[in-house]
Amino acid sequence: MSVQKNKTYRIILSGGGTGGHIFPAIAIANEIKTMIPSVDILFVGALGKMEMDKVPHAGYKIVGLPVSAFHRGLSAKNLLFPFRLLASMIKASRVVNDFKPDLVIGTGGFASGPVLRVATRKGIPTLIQEQNSFPGVTNRLLAKKIGAICVAYPDMDRWFPAEKIKITGNPVRKDLRIPESRIAEAKACFNISGKNPVILVFGGSQGARTLNQSLYANIRQISQAPVDIIWQTGTTFYQTAKEEVEMQGVENIRVMEFIHEMNFAYALASLVVSRSGAITLSELALLGKPAILVPLPSAAENHQAKNAQTYVDHGAALLVTDQEAHAQLVTAMLLLITDAPRLTDMAANMIRFAKPDAVTEIAQVALNLLCHPDESRDPVPNHESI
Repeated sequence: MSVQKNKTYRIILSGGGTGGHIFPAIAIANEIKTMIPSVDILFVGALGKMEMDKVPHAGYKIVGLPVSAFHRGLSAKNLLFPFRLLASMIKASRVVNDFKPDLVIGTGGFASGPVLRVATRKGIPTLIQEQNSFPGVTNRLLAKKIGAICVAYPDMDRWFPAEKIKITGNPVRKDLRIPESRIAEAKACFNISGKNPVILVFGGSQGARTLNQSLYANIRQISQAPVDIIWQTGTTFYQTAKEEVEMQGVENIRVMEFIHEMNFAYALASLVVSRSGAITLSELALLGKPAILVPLPSAAENHQAKNAQTYVDHGAALLVTDQEAHAQLVTAMLLLITDAPRLTDMAANMIRFAKPDAVTEIAQVALNLLCHPDESRDPVPNHESI
């Protein structure tokens, strides 16, 4: 495929609310810009959400919509939802009319629905990048009108038209894998000798209350095990965990508020304990890291549990529910870390999910839609399922 040399292509990327929607969008934008340096890219996000800070920091313009989530159960906030949705549709229409995009890409989140809906109504080529094994309501409703749908899991034709699906995987950071020559540097970073196996425990940049409380309640048990723990707590729980570890004189737990050198932490870990967000799972797959997954029970439509189950079904991970974690998580991880053959099998199964070229493949699908807009509803080639 080839782009028109004298044409400045204009692309809207819309997605946000969480890092799982924002960072894939930024990765896709960066890859497209590498392929077409002159491209003009505009992001559309939700006002007050993290994308309004993260996207400009990455060097892109962003417009915010007043849209918000629809809360499950009874909530007074839902009374404002129809008005915010209507206002967002009006503003999305104005943004699309003014920017005149050649392509609109949605990566999920509050803002992507209005923008994609406006684009499909106007006949503008569109692409969805769906991170999860169970897609959100907006993507399911729009799927028939979307030109191409890039997914990370097999069997997504349960939700989307099969002829539009491209199994690309999820975009992940390219610097996650480090060479063997830097392992000594990684050990020094966390003051780890390498004598014991390492378990990495994290719940995202803000930490996860269930994971934090489960480890906190079992610090004495962990201290007696031949293992080193790298524990990212997030800001709220950091001081509590740090003081308890120091008070008990525990030497095999490294308490971190936030892990900046995540590539080093991954490199050292023989086992990862985490939530089961789509991007985290894609990182684990890329690196072939066995995992114990504790899905976030409040995730929209329980998608984290569905994500986790896919990996469990393929022998790549174990699942501990949020309700079971306090009583079972620490015992489960200390047992598994001693079972080297099982960890080896899980690592091999995990890496089968890896899609190291995901962001390049997604960008190529986008370019295909740019170069052949009249064929945006034609079937998109698929890859062999896992």
